[in-house]
Amino acid sequence: MARTKGATKGAERSVRGFTEEERAAMREAVRERSARGRAGKTDGERDVLAKIAEMPASDRVMAERLHALIKASAPGLTPRTWYGMPAYSKDDRVVCFFQSAQKFKTRYATLGFSDEANLDEGRMWPTGFAVKELTATEEARIAALVKRAVS
Repeated sequence: MARTKGATKGAERSVRGFTEEERAAMREAVRERSARGRAGKTDGERDVLAKIAEMPASDRVMAERLHALIKASAPGLTPRTWYGMPAYSKDDRVVCFFQSAQKFKTRYATLGFSDEANLDEGRMWPTGFAVKELTATEEARIAALVKRAVS
């Protein structure tokens, strides 16, 4: 694979402009859509738990806790995978997702919210949160955000 000048180890880009990790995420999205199209619906819970099980230990522990927290805070959300990441949707539209630090070789995991989340606040608001550790404080904040996102 050809590399661009000055590319770093964590963000090496091909001539086509996407990292191997980005291309892998796109391939996973295609597989997810194909599976939903063929079967109508996949077993999202099973798929999410399988993706969590593949994560390195530190991200896996956070993802397991987030999974339980999101399900408890917003039982109306449906677990599913999205670009190979654990995600939670309402009416088949992703509201929030968890991106392992390993996914794109970043220094922290991310809890993200899509434009489907009701988090609008003024003219600017955050849609992604870096997560390095979950304590009771972060868990309470996440629970409140998830509840608000589906309100």
